[in-house]
Amino acid sequence: MSAREIRLLGDPVLRELAEPVDRVDEDVRALIADLMDTMYEADGIGLAASQVGVPIRVFVYDIREPEDARGALINPRIVETSGRQKEEEGCLSIPDLREIVQRAGRVVVEGLDADGEGVRIEAEGLLSRCLQHEIDHLDGVLFIDRVSPLKRKMLLNKWSKRPESERSATPAM
Repeated sequence: MSAREIRLLGDPVLRELAEPVDRVDEDVRALIADLMDTMYEADGIGLAASQVGVPIRVFVYDIREPEDARGALINPRIVETSGRQKEEEGCLSIPDLREIVQRAGRVVVEGLDADGEGVRIEAEGLLSRCLQHEIDHLDGVLFIDRVSPLKRKMLLNKWSKRPESERSATPAM
């Protein structure tokens, strides 16, 4: 297991629709282990396979508290939403940029775990936000797509002013 390079804004893989996983095998489990290593090394709370250049429907998450709010999801889909929450978000693929994003306050997500078993997660708060953010990645959507056009323009302008070396290095938030 090892950390992988995190793809940054501008990399076309971040805008691809990730392909479903046909079979949960050792290759998928090895990817999950690498995603976990990469997420922890970057001090993130979630990481989608697309963010390391593998456009398949897999992501990992660990919001740290409660301790059971961590794991991997394969072929996740949101089956229920309710309420609204507005909180600041950032992204390992767009380091140092943060903005307030409105999302559902509560979600129910179904998918497969690393053993290929069906799982159903009912989430609120930070876990709900994290799951929605990572599923967005699998659909080629970034958090900057969920803000107003003016705020998106400001964020992209700020990003474009970063030195090229910072826009191509693996972030460590």
